Amino acid sequence: MAKGKIIIALGGNALEREGVPATAQSQLAIVEQACGYLAEIVKQGYQIAVVHGNGPQVGRILLASEAARQLTPALPIDVCGAMSEGYIGYHIQQAMRKALRGTAQEYLPVVTVVTQVVVDAADLRFQNPTKPIGPFYSEAEARLLAEQKGYVMREDAGRGWRRVVASPVPRRIVEIESICGLWQSAIVVACGGGGVPVVEQEDGRLAGVEAVIDKDYAAELLAEQLDADVLLILTRPERVCLNYLLPDQIGLERMTVAEAERYMAEGHFAPGSMLPKVEAALCFVRGKPDKRAIIGPLFKAVEALEGRAGTLIIA
Repeated sequence: MAKGKIIIALGGNALEREGVPATAQSQLAIVEQACGYLAEIVKQGYQIAVVHGNGPQVGRILLASEAARQLTPALPIDVCGAMSEGYIGYHIQQAMRKALRGTAQEYLPVVTVVTQVVVDAADLRFQNPTKPIGPFYSEAEARLLAEQKGYVMREDAGRGWRRVVASPVPRRIVEIESICGLWQSAIVVACGGGGVPVVEQEDGRLAGVEAVIDKDYAAELLAEQLDADVLLILTRPERVCLNYLLPDQIGLERMTVAEAERYMAEGHFAPGSMLPKVEAALCFVRGKPDKRAIIGPLFKAVEALEGRAGTLIIA
């Protein structure tokens, strides 16, 4: 009997290190370090599934595709997302098996599921794309891409112009029954990068769309559908903070739903950074006193579970 069931959301930036060349070998080495922390949770007797981010990785796939567009057609975003699910999942499989070698869980399978996640074609977020992807362009290049391909291009903090796509809310995980079955006897890597966004067509078929799903929201949906006990969101800061990076910064050990809602209304959590993590945590625990959500640092994952690090969010 497992000690508890945990969905772990692992940020894409936790799979790379600033200043380290982004080669396959360097990423595997960094993934091995990350999986060392996750393996400690498994050794404690917990049952885990992993949802990883893919921002830097899918950006490189898009960059390679754009660079080769004179030789071969550029790949659509849903295909790039699926590619990133495959290769990041492969690295996690290798790294977790290595981390568990010589332990009681040495032969526990690690399985990656390339996961489709249904979104609503009528989601208003499609009308206001905000998620930057891919390389930077000059203004002239951006205008040309907008004219030729219909891309939505926006200036990004003085660094150049980038393509932006919608980030719709995840509604349904297509492969959930298979994931549930695998989870009984394996560590499952699923909904990577938020999953491949698809919409249901009138004839029942699924079609990929040009969008990116936030991995924290996808992890929350997976946690609900697998009836997990804990949603553990691992990131860089040691705690969720008020007045982040200001002289009066305050790290929070715990938040109730009501407190978190007040802090959000006061603008303490940055969109695209801490805000989706807090929103996902609230969605998981709201009205569920037996559930816990924790936002904490990767390098103190076990301590966060034990209440000695990170921020606990409860109903």
